[in-house]
Amino acid sequence: MPTSIPSTHRKVRTADIEQRLLIDAIYHRYHYDFRGYAQASLRRRLNAALIRFDCQTVSQLQDRVLHEPTVFPALLEYLTVQVSDMFRDPGYFQSLRTDVVPLLRTYPSLKVWVAGCSAGEEVYSLAILLHEEGLLDRTLIYGTDINPHALRAAESGVFDMARVAAFSENYARSGARSSLSDYYTARYGRVVFDKSLREHMVFSDHSLATDSVFAEMHLVSCRNVLIYFERDLQNRALGLFREALCHRGFLGLGSKESLRFSDQTEAFEDFVAEDRIYRKKAGL
Repeated sequence: MPTSIPSTHRKVRTADIEQRLLIDAIYHRYHYDFRGYAQASLRRRLNAALIRFDCQTVSQLQDRVLHEPTVFPALLEYLTVQVSDMFRDPGYFQSLRTDVVPLLRTYPSLKVWVAGCSAGEEVYSLAILLHEEGLLDRTLIYGTDINPHALRAAESGVFDMARVAAFSENYARSGARSSLSDYYTARYGRVVFDKSLREHMVFSDHSLATDSVFAEMHLVSCRNVLIYFERDLQNRALGLFREALCHRGFLGLGSKESLRFSDQTEAFEDFVAEDRIYRKKAGL
């Protein structure tokens, strides 16, 4: 007589199968690849999406994703993590200013890549820092993300006024040379950042899961993105950054991220270890 499987185990297994089928369906229908993302993190976000779309199961959600054109763009807001602040982790920006910028000055022109740029908070932060260090005029900053709504927001340079106090506090702690208010205009509960900053930015769709290197960079900043990837996708992303960086270029990661145990460990050396800033080794 066959042994029965406890109902709780059947439910867990079914939910996992449904999740993977949905992720596969999204990949084949919309060409967004979440297959290498951390499954536990995706599960939490999908549980929130089930409530939003009034679905009892992920299979029901999959049916709507495949047959209702308006559902996937809305679901994408749940599948991508859009949480950031200007000058987030001020010590990181302080270290860029004091340790990395003096070496960036030696280049006649600069290219910077902010991978997973969300609504552009870090792009604007870097633009301000580079402006204050006299480097922005010869710099082009690429902000990439897979979320088109976030990219449109980043291009606009508009943020809610309610967020500015936290932005300003971070900026002050990052080694600020001015007041953040010097860089934006306030109106109707929002702030609009200076056009002179936006002229040095390019925002574009780019997937670390499927796309390739598109330019040679002097600095790549990808912070608080890899924590949402499984190991294989982390290795792929880090390999892209290595390929993109110029000779002795710089890589910045998030405070909870590391090159340790990755396939790219030997390609980089610690530069400011406490702030997760690395430098590409010579000859690699």
